[in-house]
Amino acid sequence: MKKGFGTILARIFIYVMLAVMYAPIAILIIFSFSGSSGIGAWSNFDFTGDLYLDLFQDASILGAVGNTFLIAIISSIIATIIGSVSAVGIYYLPKRIKPIVSGMNQITVVNAEIVTAVAFMLFFIVCFGYMDGYPALIISHTMITIPYVILSVMPRLAQLNPNLYEAARDLGSGPFKALTSVLLPQMLPGIISGFVMAFTLSLDDFVITLFNKGSGIETISTLIYSSTKHGIAPAFRALSTIIFVGVLAVLIGINIFQARARRKAIKGA
Repeated sequence: MKKGFGTILARIFIYVMLAVMYAPIAILIIFSFSGSSGIGAWSNFDFTGDLYLDLFQDASILGAVGNTFLIAIISSIIATIIGSVSAVGIYYLPKRIKPIVSGMNQITVVNAEIVTAVAFMLFFIVCFGYMDGYPALIISHTMITIPYVILSVMPRLAQLNPNLYEAARDLGSGPFKALTSVLLPQMLPGIISGFVMAFTLSLDDFVITLFNKGSGIETISTLIYSSTKHGIAPAFRALSTIIFVGVLAVLIGINIFQARARRKAIKGA
């Protein structure tokens, strides 16, 4: 009886939490098909796709979208390459040094984002005189996402035979070939997860971008912030819906890919 009551209570808690998390997103998606200037005015709700047409005619929003995705793609690719190689290096470190390096890797993860943003701004001023725009944003976004790639790849490495790399070397493979031909295919699910996480974090970043973008570039988050002074354009509701649906589709696709890979691995075993 107690177990049944606990199960019901746990389910209620989960449903309430899911409702709190996703109800605002559902409302946003619904009102992306309304011409009403404000969200919540159900009496003025008129089903239309005008906001999506306005979105693709707004040069400032499209420019911000292009900047955001360009920075996210470049920084995520670099972070994935560096993070994956770094994960292998950390994994094969001596036991005494490994916890220290792993702890240092997580500094930007646990550190307050405002502190990281100011630190990058001062770094660019002190080391380069002054740097902003694409170079500053790509460097800063890459550096803050590398730890997440490492954290995604490390659990995958922990599942592998620790002697796999040395076995490949003993069989005649060079260090680079052993890494790319033996370890890389086994690490692929973790690498993909790390890339998606890095891309999402870069896409969503605001504080670091605001401090280091300069005056000649806008991203989605900074454009929305600057628009709050005069009222956020309704077209942002359509943009938010497109981004949410796109990210959701990618995540579903990755989960399907990983599930199929696991089934093939089980059948092969």
